[in-house]
Amino acid sequence: MRILVTGGAGYVGSVVTQQCVQAGHQVTVFDNLVQGHREAVTAGAELVVGDTGDGALVREVLSSRGIEAVCHLAAYTIVSQSMREPGLYYNQNLVRSLSLLDAMVETGVNRIVFSSTAAVFGEPVRIPIDETHPLDPINPYGEAKLMFERVLARYAQIHGARYAMFRYFNACGASSELGEDHNPETHIIPLIFRAAVGQTGPFQIFGDDYTTPDGTAVRDYVHVIDLARAHLIALERLDTLGNQAFNLGSGEGISVRELIDATARIIGRDVPHVIRTRREGDPKVLRAASDRARQVLGWEPVHSTIEEIIGSAWAWFERHPHGYRS
Repeated sequence: MRILVTGGAGYVGSVVTQQCVQAGHQVTVFDNLVQGHREAVTAGAELVVGDTGDGALVREVLSSRGIEAVCHLAAYTIVSQSMREPGLYYNQNLVRSLSLLDAMVETGVNRIVFSSTAAVFGEPVRIPIDETHPLDPINPYGEAKLMFERVLARYAQIHGARYAMFRYFNACGASSELGEDHNPETHIIPLIFRAAVGQTGPFQIFGDDYTTPDGTAVRDYVHVIDLARAHLIALERLDTLGNQAFNLGSGEGISVRELIDATARIIGRDVPHVIRTRREGDPKVLRAASDRARQVLGWEPVHSTIEEIIGSAWAWFERHPHGYRS
């Protein structure tokens, strides 16, 4: 299959690209390299530097490469930034995604896997969160993703597109070649590593007064390899999946304090940390029910133990202490 991966030079997108190439698919990565890295593009995939808002370029790439399916991961993803700069998130995650969708319609490409987010659910009303949970995002990041989910469903109804949408929880871990390198870094495990090795000051815990067992926020961490495998399965089975959303998570809830303690144990280093006030827009608990993905896709989070998550991320970090430029 000829696949276009938008955001394929980024963290999750690079591992999706890697798995698609390894499965024998012909992959074109489309990335503006604002957050992505050339070094993260798997050998065997073509990189086209461009923005999803550039409709003419997207149409040209879709047509000239004979693209049969799109895996759409290009997005801004920082919740706190979305609270400060909402327009940036509505533009990138909704408007430019709509431009991509229009280009697909115009070129007759009618298959898409969309990388959404658990942020579409907002503050949970029940745990674990399954796909029937109310959709009520509490930040522009989640809201823009939800808006595009609804646009995609409507386009599918009108234009006959086939899609799968993945609402995944906290992506983490690394493959042997590919890991996390964001600027700024906002993901919790790399930030803990940086504090542990003295690259930064103490790790900041945002809130220890939540109504959770230890007062810190609880999240569901899912390995990036597991996430990428779900995307590959969906791409190969879009014709039979029936246009639906899937939650992807480990099903386990781990608090920030528990994650710090586990990291210190696994890497053999103390993690200095300080308590800060809560960040606006952060729910206290997010934990997934991924039964639909298991039943429909045959997917399992086989790499998403905390030991494998931290161990794989630490192995990559030790080889790349300053990211891909190391």
